[in-house]
Amino acid sequence: MNRLLPRLLLTPAVATLLLWMLVPLAMTVYFSLIRYNLMQPDQTGFNGLENFEYFLTDPSFSAAVVNTILLLGSVILITVVLGMGLALLIDEAFPGRAAVRLLLISPFFVMPTVNALLWKHMMMHPIYGALAQVSIFFGFTPVDWLSDHPLVSIIIMVSWQWLPFATLIFMTALQSMNREQLEAARMDGATYLQQLRYLYIPHLGRPVAVVVMIELIFLLSVFAEIYTTTGGGPGDASTNVAFLIFKQALLNFDAGVASAGALFAVMLANIAAAFLIRLVGKDLDK
Repeated sequence: MNRLLPRLLLTPAVATLLLWMLVPLAMTVYFSLIRYNLMQPDQTGFNGLENFEYFLTDPSFSAAVVNTILLLGSVILITVVLGMGLALLIDEAFPGRAAVRLLLISPFFVMPTVNALLWKHMMMHPIYGALAQVSIFFGFTPVDWLSDHPLVSIIIMVSWQWLPFATLIFMTALQSMNREQLEAARMDGATYLQQLRYLYIPHLGRPVAVVVMIELIFLLSVFAEIYTTTGGGPGDASTNVAFLIFKQALLNFDAGVASAGALFAVMLANIAAAFLIRLVGKDLDK
């Protein structure tokens, strides 16, 4: 009875969670196998794997996959490198460190749409944006970032929002470092670069894997920044897989093809997550 009671108490929560996850997934699988256009609901019928074939052979698909990979790789690299650097900078005590930490973490709590609007109108606008004003001050021609460098603009926006997350994880990890070991290394004459190579970076290996895993899963679904600023353009220059699914669902009104694309994105996320979880697990076993 003592073992049965906790399981009975957990049953409603577990059942609700399973329904919340399995019902939408089952509906997505169902819609991916039928011909279902929102503008022609009377022409619904079984479609087999044609929706998957249509999505994978879409002229925008290859560009969306490449853009997604570039977005993921660039944002993860920027946030890990800069996040580690910022965490190391504020690891030592100095006046006002608490306020600096709060300011560094605050961008993570900005909504993605608000983040995109801030960068679009306050920073990257080619006439009155902050970057344009800096260019004019130094005698350069302002750059229309969203038109000339759309994917780079999205990478900058997303990196700015996710950098605090990586910094927070690395700051927390640095608190558990063996300070006696650091002091011993300094007394033995180890330079800062040697401390960084042999003490700091090995200690941050596990947090880096966690940051990469979490960011990889969430960054696969970046959408608000693209929708609010570039609209996936010019052309397909800033279209990723998530935005391509949106175009199929709400611009082409093809729920079947959009569901097939959603399942493709879910499979990508699961493969990446399983691979990274194994890496983190191996690291924890060492």
